[in-house]
Amino acid sequence: MKVCVIGSYAKALVMTTDRIPLAGETLTGRDYRGTYGGKGSDMAVQAARLGAEVSYIGVVGADDFGKEFIDLMKKEHVDISGLRVTEETATGTGFIVKDTSARNVIVVAPGANNLFGKEDIDRARNLIEDCDVVLAQLEIPLETALYAMKVGKDCGKTTILNPAPAVLLKDCCLQDVDILTPNETEARVAAGVSAESSLSDEVVADILLKTGCGKVVMTLGDKGSGVFSVEGSYLIAPYQIEVTDSNGAGDCFNASLATALADGKSLEASVHYANAAAALCCTRWETVPSYHTAEEVEEFIISFEEVVS
Repeated sequence: MKVCVIGSYAKALVMTTDRIPLAGETLTGRDYRGTYGGKGSDMAVQAARLGAEVSYIGVVGADDFGKEFIDLMKKEHVDISGLRVTEETATGTGFIVKDTSARNVIVVAPGANNLFGKEDIDRARNLIEDCDVVLAQLEIPLETALYAMKVGKDCGKTTILNPAPAVLLKDCCLQDVDILTPNETEARVAAGVSAESSLSDEVVADILLKTGCGKVVMTLGDKGSGVFSVEGSYLIAPYQIEVTDSNGAGDCFNASLATALADGKSLEASVHYANAAAALCCTRWETVPSYHTAEEVEEFIISFEEVVS
């Protein structure tokens, strides 16, 4: 199981409030903490904990936050030979406000992630050539993510693009993307329709499939996940849990999906597995501390099936 993450990293600065503040409102927060953030970093850690051999391509700043990231990757046994450290700008940073109902708002300053270019992909092409699945997201320049998908496709790899943060994609050519993995809101933004649109998930997925991507796997929260293709669509049931913190669940889902596919599982089985891992991560606070091992995920799946039966 070899997964190459086309990465992003941002130091996460977090605090908790009783509720999410309104525009212009000041609330008193508590429990301030600094933790690891960035979708690429999250995906790399989760895939590694699930037993994949993970390589990471990306850019961080030559600062304390960047050093923390390097230390994390070494601790999680992630290959960072494709990482570039720059003195041009700071490591990315994110501010996160969480409430006691497991909701959050996030603002990210990309920093060094904005310097991640095609040349970084070319420089680390050997990591893509050596992997099974290439996984990218959009906290880096869109053209870099799409170029990574092209290189992955040219190398005969399975390519997954998580279009988050959401951007308009309906006019892009996504023929090098095997699987596009938005949530419901991201899917609508990517398709160029209102986030409050009454269009069905299937109609929105059809718009996205016209970009040339192979399949759309849409995460639907407590409704599970939908798999859409030109051949048809089907739903994968969720694993019902009591949510403690949903932050990082999408990154967990994508990393788990990539790992399962790299392990030779079918797409349907891989989505089932990713649903379980993402549900389990919602039982703990934060991102990296909430990511479980393969053994824990398997135990959760077995215990859940026993309860259901």
